[in-house]
Amino acid sequence: MAQIEKRPITNELKESYLDYAMSVIVSRALPDARDGLKPVHRRILWAMWESGLTHSTKFRKSANVVGETLGKYHPHGDAAVY
Repeated sequence: MAQIEKRPITNELKESYLDYAMSVIVSRALPDARDGLKPVHRRILWAMWESGLTHSTKFRKSANVVGETLGKYHPHGDAAVY
């Protein structure tokens, strides 16, 4: 069974926040070096591809793409998709 370790709350918060912040920066905020896209941009492009929306197809409103992306791939908030 795991032992409970007593630590000052300020130290724990500093370490935990720093770990979380670095995780967000590395996994979501910085574009990937391979293609220059952030994960949210990759989701938008994938939703467009699955909908058959390419450079040679008929125009579709962006609200359609936003709804498709939010509904299938990005359920937590819409600000990044808009």
